[in-house]
Amino acid sequence: MERIPEPELMTEEDQARAYAQADFEEPHARCLALLEESFPDLPAAGAAIDLGCGPGDIALRFARAHPRWEVDGVDGSRAMLRFGQEILMRTDLGGRVRLVHAYLPRDPLPRERYAFIFSNSLLHHLADPRVLWSTVRSAGPPGTPVFIMDLMRPASREEARRLVDENSKGEPEVLRKDFFHSLLAAYRPAEVEEQLAAASLRLEVLPVSDRHWIARGRL
Repeated sequence: MERIPEPELMTEEDQARAYAQADFEEPHARCLALLEESFPDLPAAGAAIDLGCGPGDIALRFARAHPRWEVDGVDGSRAMLRFGQEILMRTDLGGRVRLVHAYLPRDPLPRERYAFIFSNSLLHHLADPRVLWSTVRSAGPPGTPVFIMDLMRPASREEARRLVDENSKGEPEVLRKDFFHSLLAAYRPAEVEEQLAAASLRLEVLPVSDRHWIARGRL
């Protein structure tokens, strides 16, 4: 099945609300577990960047797991960030987590360099995948650890519908629809490897479920 792009940003209020309120416990907990498994030797303190943070759940999870780290989450959707700020205000992490509006590559990141770069489910939204990889390359010095996780495009629309039915039961229809279109817009591991080679990034690409892959390594 050929890739079918989707809009870059979730700008609609109902989309952002459904995403912020959805139960992503299983995939987000899995994302953090894979991140920790990939880099068990992270320094005790530093500054991390979450590219395409949405309402900030992964950024908050990382900050809780690493109490001496600061985390900047950036996203191009102001609607997503509004819900993220509401969630952040209900935590005690406001001194270490910032959620910042930035549309890449137009806007600069909040800091020039980061000690850790991670992202979950940004790549499939981008009209040009080079935006993510060029941002990753510029966001940290050589040796900076990088962890990227995203959806994996299935072989057919029928398979995409099966994945939606199995993994988003009980979720609002707007979220199920977005999940389906995101699967159609996702890249396969071999395509990601080609993107990384073109960007001169030596990251390992691994399928980690029936719908996710990760890319991990150091700059």
